[in-house]
Amino acid sequence: MENAAMPEKGADSTVPIKVVVVGVLAATAGLMSGLDIGVISGALDFLARDFNASTLAQEWIVSAMMAGAAVGAVGAGWITRHTGRKWSLVFGGGVFIAGSLLCALAWSVPVLIAGRVLMGLAIGVAAFAAPLYLSEVSDQSSRGAMISTYQLMITIGIFLAFLSDTFFSYHGQWRWMFGIIAIPGIVYVIGVLFLPYSPRWLMMRGRRAEALEVLTSLRATPQEARAEIKAIHNQLQARQNGWSLLRANGNFRRSVGLGMLLQVMQQFAGINVVMYYAPRIFQLAGFVGTAQMWCTAMIGLVNVMATFLAISLVDKWGRRPVLYCGFAIMVLSMASLSLLLHGSMVDQASRMACVFMVMVFIVAHAMSAGPIVWVLCSEIQPMQGRDLGIMLSTLTNWIANMIVGASFLSVLAWLGGSATFGMIAALNACFLGLTYLFVPETKGISLEQIERNLMSGKKLRDIGIS
Repeated sequence: MENAAMPEKGADSTVPIKVVVVGVLAATAGLMSGLDIGVISGALDFLARDFNASTLAQEWIVSAMMAGAAVGAVGAGWITRHTGRKWSLVFGGGVFIAGSLLCALAWSVPVLIAGRVLMGLAIGVAAFAAPLYLSEVSDQSSRGAMISTYQLMITIGIFLAFLSDTFFSYHGQWRWMFGIIAIPGIVYVIGVLFLPYSPRWLMMRGRRAEALEVLTSLRATPQEARAEIKAIHNQLQARQNGWSLLRANGNFRRSVGLGMLLQVMQQFAGINVVMYYAPRIFQLAGFVGTAQMWCTAMIGLVNVMATFLAISLVDKWGRRPVLYCGFAIMVLSMASLSLLLHGSMVDQASRMACVFMVMVFIVAHAMSAGPIVWVLCSEIQPMQGRDLGIMLSTLTNWIANMIVGASFLSVLAWLGGSATFGMIAALNACFLGLTYLFVPETKGISLEQIERNLMSGKKLRDIGIS
């Protein structure tokens, strides 16, 4: 990609516009994940009726995407290393389109599950490649906001799918719900073709001149670009050898363990319980028919707006304060929802209070664990084991996601609504404590400094100290 003329930037000026454009295009990979989460929420009841699917079959229809994503996450490290971050994103987009069309044309539950697995494969690759790419094209002052844009795109995808689901739900057209999401997939693939290669990946391939050209176009001054190229060169002297490093180095095992823990916290906080099964939750609260769908669409809009809040806070407040705030609010909202569902839902005030508590929970997650976990997982891994560390944390995300998707309806039938959401409140209280014990503050700290702190043996919570 040719260099664009960049405005001069002083010490206190904003991020160059080209960085923003590149970041938004790459982050659009999150749109696919959001579209898939949103579409299954609205389509599930209709396809269950058409195929006479049991509760177990419905859980597997939901969780098949996560199984595919886990496979995609495992293969994503090899794909991103050998073809580059850019072409990994293109590959993911193409597979997503194929999967959504197969779901739209499905003639049986097994075919539908196969389509969902394909969609998951695409999302697994994108969930690995997009945050990695974003962390490598952004500078340290904007890195948190740039990576949070990936989560923003997930929320936008969920909202768009919820709106589409609501429109098609009037006639039960679940095939159109799946088919229509292929269109933004096509637009995404076209957009990604115009992205530059990651400068770090170019340096890994020995293409220093191209890497410098890309960085010069993305940084305020040529001096910044040259300094960053030098830092990348020094860091790459320890070449990728993740499995050997994992066996030999306890500090790397600590960062991998933290990345996996963060992803478990993000998923077991309960966000995808709400996103996959929102209409069922609103049914518990007494809403029926299209009212469930409109409540769900409203949740999607709140999710988008709250993620904008996260983007504005992540590089101002820092990672830890935002997580503290988010987990504390999630505890209160899920505990309140549990108490409300313990009573009867016969009056309008109780039903609206349930909707409000779900919205509060969505805001808390979207401004904290949703984006911050992706930011941290892209920051804490050392260069020599970077691909492996991010692959393992992304794999953990999808395994945890699959467990949630494959078990929620059964747990709900076993425990009931009140106890189920009380359990989610208790889990979030545990995550609040784990944040205090292990999560570092990485705001404004270079990836190189974080790596030095980690490898020197500092406590995990202290590896972001300069």
